[in-house]
Amino acid sequence: MDLSERQLQILQAIINDYVENAEPVGSRSIAKRYDLGVSPATIRNEMSDLEEMGYLTHPHTSAGRVPSDKAYRLYVNTLMKKKNLSAKDKRLINDRLQASRDEFDATIRHAAELLSEITHLTSFALTPATNEETIAFIRLLPVDERTIILMIVGESGNITNTTMRLKVPYTQDALDLLSKNMTVTYKGRTLDDVLKSHIIEDVGTDIEALSSLRGSVMPGFLRTLEEMLNVNLYMEGMTNIFNLPEYSSIDRARDFMQLFAQKDWFTQKMLQRADGVVVTIGDENTKMKDCTLITATYHVDGKLVGKIGVIGPTRMKYDEVTSLMEYLTNNLSESFRLTDGTDGEEKKE
Repeated sequence: MDLSERQLQILQAIINDYVENAEPVGSRSIAKRYDLGVSPATIRNEMSDLEEMGYLTHPHTSAGRVPSDKAYRLYVNTLMKKKNLSAKDKRLINDRLQASRDEFDATIRHAAELLSEITHLTSFALTPATNEETIAFIRLLPVDERTIILMIVGESGNITNTTMRLKVPYTQDALDLLSKNMTVTYKGRTLDDVLKSHIIEDVGTDIEALSSLRGSVMPGFLRTLEEMLNVNLYMEGMTNIFNLPEYSSIDRARDFMQLFAQKDWFTQKMLQRADGVVVTIGDENTKMKDCTLITATYHVDGKLVGKIGVIGPTRMKYDEVTSLMEYLTNNLSESFRLTDGTDGEEKKE
């Protein structure tokens, strides 16, 4: 059911108020703080309808309402406007990252620190660890008409098998030819080197059918390499949660802290997330159903390298956090842009 313009205005006002004050929101406070041109009684009726539609919840101890996960999702997808960072925050980011530009790991740690410092949330960063494993050969093995097994064999003898569902049909000859093509392209290269290259374009072909198969296989190939590659996980601001009312309960705070005790599980989940700025809210997160998780990717010389992110309660300043992460990752990517004859270009802000 589509919401009316007035319902959208009321819902946005409730989200803004609740994010700012962490208190259930009543119709009178909305009428006083926001010039919506309607009475508290009208707002109250609309809030009741919004609750029935699943956009608001009603805590038993309060007459006010709070936004649901569904409301935050609507806000992020439809209502949220990009927030401009303050000149102070931009200067802080630029100065802090430029100070350690010659040390990759130090710069990424500083980025995670900045993210936590500015958002007052828990932040993290994933960076590739040194990994000298090199690829010996690649095989694509048939299972059924749309399923194959991707086998990657390392020079050390390490073998990784991944089952993949394809979007296009294939033939045995096409699988064999693509296997040989990929082996020739990647044989002798380290996992880290392959992940930093433009792998979708690396394996070229003029055969239309093989090109379609390649496009279906390569995203899974990338994810498999990411899972094979050891990564460093940096965490910052773990104690910030104790300043948030959502974690005033010792049990909830303990559950939150235990998430990061499962380092391997958390790392794999982060590696599996899509590129770009990704926001997952509440029930969209496995094992983190009371949290919002926002991640973004950063690049070296235009090539995917790692992820940074924040995790906190669903009551979050989504516009500020997403804008900050976008600016921060753009700054990181620009800081590590290798010289290619375009030095001297002005950074975009």
